[in-house]
Amino acid sequence: MVKISLPVALGQKAEKADKTEILIPPVNEVQTLPARSQKPTLNRILCVTITLIILLSAVVLGIICTYKYYHLTQAPPENMFHCRVLYDENFASVPNRARLQLEEDIEIHLDHEVELINVPVPEFEGGDPANIIHDFYQSLTAYHDLSLDRCYIIELNRTIILPPRNLWELLAKMKLGTYLPQTYIIQEEMEVTEQIGNVHQLGSFIRHLCSGKKTYKLKRKNVERTIEKRDINNCHRIRHLVNIFVVETTICEKD
Repeated sequence: MVKISLPVALGQKAEKADKTEILIPPVNEVQTLPARSQKPTLNRILCVTITLIILLSAVVLGIICTYKYYHLTQAPPENMFHCRVLYDENFASVPNRARLQLEEDIEIHLDHEVELINVPVPEFEGGDPANIIHDFYQSLTAYHDLSLDRCYIIELNRTIILPPRNLWELLAKMKLGTYLPQTYIIQEEMEVTEQIGNVHQLGSFIRHLCSGKKTYKLKRKNVERTIEKRDINNCHRIRHLVNIFVVETTICEKD
């Protein structure tokens, strides 16, 4: 402790002066009063609320995206078909008709008006394996050539492609064995016109199929019942069942 003495007034005794002594504690002994707790401000409450809303929205968005992805890529078992059909390759240049077999897997999403077709490596020479989407809601067809890993987009040809409900009924009859088609083949020829930079506006199914792949627009040249075979450079063929007949799509690059 530090002892401070005040001057002694005239006529006062020394012992009386002692009564005026003031004791001051050292600096390190000075007690500090606890700071008054501050209540949360309105800004802090607002920031916490906004943060919680953002986190909750992110969780909900993640659940929705997961559900949509699962829903778009999965079809009920009754809407999935594995097809084997025989067809005649009766081109004018072939004197004797060749009986060929086409094999493919088909998923039909009736709610979305979409047909998903997977064509494995075919038995005939010169054909390409492919994934195909016929989207009646977007009115588009997408071909993913698995050999080239490229996508091709063209307007849906509703004159030869059966709508999902009609195709489902046809495949259901074939699955039950009540309808076993001995069908024929028609050909259509398409030409690549330009590259598509953004596939996100083409619908969820086509976006899922073609995202990250080079994607091109197609222009349809002709569709005929029988077309003579010809040796075309830089062309690729895809065959698939979309009706009571098989369609061979020939996709050619520009010369």
